[in-house]
Amino acid sequence: MVNQNLTATEIGFTHEDFAALLDKYDYHFSPGDVVPGTVFSIEPRGALIDIGAKTAAYIPIQEMSINRVDSPEEVLQSNETREFFILTDENEDGQLTLSIRRIEYMRAWERVRQLQAEDATVRSGVFATNRGGALVRIEGLRGFIPGSHISTRKPKEELVGEDLPLKFLEVDEERNRLVLSHRRALVERKMNRLEVGEVVIGTVRGIKPYGAFIDIGGVSGLLHISEISHEHIDTPHSVFNVNDEVKVMIIDLDAERGRISLSTKQLEPEPGDMIKNRDLVYDKAEEMAAKYREQLLAKQQGATAAPAAPVEVVAEEEIPPAAELEEEIPPAAELEEVTPPAAELEEATPPAAELEEEIPPAAELEEVTPPAAEIEEVTPPAAEIEEVTPVVAETEEEIPAAAETEEEIPAAIEE
Repeated sequence: MVNQNLTATEIGFTHEDFAALLDKYDYHFSPGDVVPGTVFSIEPRGALIDIGAKTAAYIPIQEMSINRVDSPEEVLQSNETREFFILTDENEDGQLTLSIRRIEYMRAWERVRQLQAEDATVRSGVFATNRGGALVRIEGLRGFIPGSHISTRKPKEELVGEDLPLKFLEVDEERNRLVLSHRRALVERKMNRLEVGEVVIGTVRGIKPYGAFIDIGGVSGLLHISEISHEHIDTPHSVFNVNDEVKVMIIDLDAERGRISLSTKQLEPEPGDMIKNRDLVYDKAEEMAAKYREQLLAKQQGATAAPAAPVEVVAEEEIPPAAELEEEIPPAAELEEVTPPAAELEEATPPAAELEEEIPPAAELEEVTPPAAEIEEVTPPAAEIEEVTPVVAETEEEIPAAAETEEEIPAAIEE
């Protein structure tokens, strides 16, 4: 046969030619690229992957998943084809290092950012706790719940293994920070059934120098020291004890920060009743809350209609009317006394022909008639009138604006 008589020389294709052909069609791989690959060999601590390079790439077991992996078979199967992330460049043997964990990591952060943008509530189990709070996993990423955002009566150590509803507080891939809030998730759910001006019954769970924390239906609200009574209070301990049952009114709901602000001061029939006669405050709580809601509604309607109009009216009442201002300004009749009226000029003036000779020129008449500048000296300038008249801005300082009144309420929130 002809094929049997062919030799390597007759074929004209050597090993050097084959190597050159491979170099010609070799693909260039760079760290950070995502490429398809096929698993063709699984080893105890890794696997060899064919990605089309001259040498098989290698993926270590720690790069096989974003979660802990004890055996490569938990993630990879022989002849399986999937995407791999090129982690490092070729080593001295020409071998690339691959990663699946990096791909899962990038996609997990993308998913978490999407959940935060949607303000979604997620559930996750606590797998560890520390002095600062609790640790959970969201989409394979490790998340942290600060102790101040854990709303439960259990000790933190007993939360391990428990599923919690959570809201996102911070998602920062660059700093590798994923912070969540259990309290905000509970408050949001509770807020759907609460409203500002509502009276609720709660239990004092903690007392701090700046206020008392009240448990209302499983969520904690802050009764700031400035919202306990109209009278001065040195410390909340002088009014409350832990486990006291109290009746409070909701004055602010901050779903974004997961905070509920409470008040007993707004329920006092008379200033200081919370200190002198607490039972009276509780008995009239609903009545005082109804008045508070009416005032709040009126304030909101006034702000929507024309917030500056009432202030301007008050200011105009204090400004002396035009008639009084005219008394200080010499009237036109008095000014005309300085300048002889037209009738007197006509009596002393001969007919028109002679009048032209005797009437001084306009320049001389201006000397007899006080110039505008002299009249202005008699007339108090506008600036002096404004000194006598309270300016609108000064009047507004005496009348507390709605915005200043509302600043007293969020004091409980900021603390």
